Amino acid sequence: MNQIKLFIELTRINKPIGYMLLFWPCSWGLIIGYNFRDENNLLYLYLTFFLIGSILMRSAGCIINDIADRQFDIKVDRTKNRPIATGKVTVINGYLLSGFLCLLALVVLINFNHLTILLALGSMPLAFTYPLMKRFTYWPQLFLGITFNYGLILGWTSINNEINLIPIIFYFGSIFWTIGYDTIYGFQDIKDDEIIGLKSTSIKFKKIPHFFINICYSTFFLSLIIVGYLMKLNIFYFIFLILILLQMFYFQIKQLDISKPLKCLTIFKSNNLLGLLIFIGLLIGKI
Repeated sequence: MNQIKLFIELTRINKPIGYMLLFWPCSWGLIIGYNFRDENNLLYLYLTFFLIGSILMRSAGCIINDIADRQFDIKVDRTKNRPIATGKVTVINGYLLSGFLCLLALVVLINFNHLTILLALGSMPLAFTYPLMKRFTYWPQLFLGITFNYGLILGWTSINNEINLIPIIFYFGSIFWTIGYDTIYGFQDIKDDEIIGLKSTSIKFKKIPHFFINICYSTFFLSLIIVGYLMKLNIFYFIFLILILLQMFYFQIKQLDISKPLKCLTIFKSNNLLGLLIFIGLLIGKI
């Protein structure tokens, strides 16, 4: 039981927000790429594959992150009890477990076409270098956005076996979504991060948080409008965008108080609902 508890703490599998934020862009890519008149009903199967892959890769990424940050985690209240930071799990065992999870993810990946497999393998360096970025730049959230939304491209190519302008625009906009919500998340640790010398957009824009996040979310929302127009989605999609607009700009930005860590965490977690709303909106827009 102790080993199971350590595994859960190490992979954060009991905190689904992490892998769901990785999964939603995959599902969006699938929906915009999928032909609902196609008799080969691969949508549910591919959604399942991407969900499993998201859980596995997020879990592996958490371990690599903890290995890279072990000397910093011990100095931060929120992370000081993580298994690798405390020495309950060795670095070697962490690497072994992460490698095993990646191997399982590869078993899932080989069910897709060759282009999707090659693109996914090409994203691996992004996934495992992100934890290092906070040491060198105030924009680690940008690298997280590039990594976390890569599944949108994979979702599209898994259906179409090619890339065009539509998923690229959507991907670009989604990067700004991630920058926004992870900036909100970063306000929890801003005091500790400043003391130990780590960087983030939360620190860089701490004096103008609402302005910066407004820019990020506005860019993302604009990409949703452009994608809807280029895809010729029906009127119900654009009506549904009102709910998405309210969720982002009222229930997140307007309610944000960076001096309250728990409030920041709650708002960050609400992006799981936002991901679902966008998925439903795209689904309604296509059928």
